[in-house]
Amino acid sequence: MRITQGTFSYLPDLTDEEITAQIAYALGQGWPCSVEFTDDPHPRNSYWEMWGLPMFDLADPAGVLYELNECRKAYPGHYVRLNAYDARYGRQTTALSFIVQRPDAEPGFRLEREETTDRRVRVRIHPYALDRPQGERYP
Repeated sequence: MRITQGTFSYLPDLTDEEITAQIAYALGQGWPCSVEFTDDPHPRNSYWEMWGLPMFDLADPAGVLYELNECRKAYPGHYVRLNAYDARYGRQTTALSFIVQRPDAEPGFRLEREETTDRRVRVRIHPYALDRPQGERYP
């Protein structure tokens, strides 16, 4: 299963040159970038771990790509994504977000069905990755 979250999620993985082009576009729009990582890509897990601080002062795509590659080296078996923020609305609004690294094997999700009162049925999404402890979810 391939996790589909963020922009470009249905496309093949982007190369470093394509990622650099997207970073350049974001910086050209005045959107600072940040890098995040996780081993729990559940759709409701919007709080990934942040790699350093948002890069408000960087204007060169090479600096953002450097931080991105450092995160990739530190967490080779995790999901890593790049975010770009648009502050025009007076709050931190994500203008662009996409996954730049995935684990070699993505186990996916299962649906858990529960019958409740009055013949109601509830369905929950359970990621197979959560069957293992944090930090050991992907080989």
